[in-house]
Amino acid sequence: MTTAGILDRARESFGRKAWAEAFALLSAADRESPLRLEDLQRLATAAYLVGRDADSTDVWARAYHESLRRGEAAQAVRCAFWLSFELLNKGDLARGGGWIARGQRLLDDGLRDCVEQGYLLYGVALRCIFGGDSATAHDTFGSAAEIGERFRDPDLVTLARLGQGRALIRMGETAPGVALLDEVMVAVTAGEVSAVIAGDVYCTVIEGCQEAFDLRRAQEWTAALSHWCASQPELILYRGQCLVHRAEIMQVHGAWSDAMAEARRACEPLSRPTRQPAVGAALYLQAELHRLRGEFVKAEEAYRRANQLGREPQPGLALLQLVQGDVDAAQGAIRRLVAEARDRVTRSKLLAAHVEIMLAAGDVKAAGVAADELRTIAADVDMPFLHAVAAHATGAVLVGEGDGQAALEALRRAWRTWHELDAPYETACARVLMGLACRLLGDEDGAAMELDAARWVFQELGAGPDVARVEALSRKTAARTTSPLTMREAQVLRLVAAGKTNRAIAADLFLSEKTVARHVSNIFAKLGVSSRSAATAYAYEHGLV
Repeated sequence: MTTAGILDRARESFGRKAWAEAFALLSAADRESPLRLEDLQRLATAAYLVGRDADSTDVWARAYHESLRRGEAAQAVRCAFWLSFELLNKGDLARGGGWIARGQRLLDDGLRDCVEQGYLLYGVALRCIFGGDSATAHDTFGSAAEIGERFRDPDLVTLARLGQGRALIRMGETAPGVALLDEVMVAVTAGEVSAVIAGDVYCTVIEGCQEAFDLRRAQEWTAALSHWCASQPELILYRGQCLVHRAEIMQVHGAWSDAMAEARRACEPLSRPTRQPAVGAALYLQAELHRLRGEFVKAEEAYRRANQLGREPQPGLALLQLVQGDVDAAQGAIRRLVAEARDRVTRSKLLAAHVEIMLAAGDVKAAGVAADELRTIAADVDMPFLHAVAAHATGAVLVGEGDGQAALEALRRAWRTWHELDAPYETACARVLMGLACRLLGDEDGAAMELDAARWVFQELGAGPDVARVEALSRKTAARTTSPLTMREAQVLRLVAAGKTNRAIAADLFLSEKTVARHVSNIFAKLGVSSRSAATAYAYEHGLV
């Protein structure tokens, strides 16, 4: 076949989104005779979409220089933008910024009133948001969007509005931020933007929904991304991220085996032909599932591999250390993480683990401070998922403080929301705490029912460590149920074991001292003991305290 024939086939393949075929044909034609500018741009795009990042950046650099040679400054700026776009999204801020500077110099040399100015502004804003300056990023994205609208460029408008939405979410303005994400998805699902832009928008919108704790939207757009990827079998770039997002949704909904399979599948497209940053996220998800199943050796290995690939292994690794009994290590890790976290999104993802670990370490005060901060963030964000996280943490702290009634109120709110979100593991965890709250109130039957319901869910999920924990708690409930004491006598005994006098017990239970004395006498008689210390020892031995 002649070079012209190969190019015709390559362009046709590109047009029908057969990216691997287009890449192979364009590469073959390029070996026969150097490609012209338009075909170089096609080759760079196809290389990017099949995951050949290094090839893509090399070809875009060739296209940049070819544009300069032909005296087409606007095309050179556009090539510089795509180079910066790819490099910045890989985390290469220095080289990405360098290409933005090159493009800007061309504009400063006289090419000012053009759409390319907006594309470079988008690159500047992207650097700002990666650097943590969301306010400046928001304003710069806005300027880019205005230029895109003036020149009727849907790719630029979509990218810039997307950036504004993410910036607003990070600034704490969740509702308008999410509204912008919905707006840009209208353009994407209507097919108004190019393939590279569409894939980037899908993944970025899903990440934005996760930052906003909007589980329902994340699920909806993940399904749309799956459909989009399925329509392009040769697409590699976004397929791995899609599988990771699908696995995250599956984990929340309790389909752990399917989630593990998807996370493992994600590692293949994310690792070839060059490794993508999201492979660390796939490994972290695998580590989380191993931890929840009780496969601790596999979990630790997956956390460490994720860390090697640039994914912070926390708070999962700290929770693994906790369940393995190394409370000091877990406490040290989570304290460091919370102290280092500055932005609200990062802190909100750490505080629930901080509450759990601090309670296990006996530091109820620190756990309470973290739960208070979670409630404040949840009130600002106003998303059901985060409200449930905050209510759950608050309930756990109240159980730790011994306030069973207030704990039940908070935990029931969390349970209802988890149930509505179809999050069975979190629902079961809430029921465990509800059982402990019932126990604090002397309702052993209620405690047994809650623990039994939680154990059934944990068994269905394969959450081995949680099954063992609930069975241990249930044995304590059984010991209390077979106790010779009445509910009121058991309540009095717990206060005796806490070192309280009859007068203090009477005040706590709104009884007379005489009634308390009679209860204490009955307790001594039923247990066959003659002192408060002996009664206290019995209470601890039989799980009554």
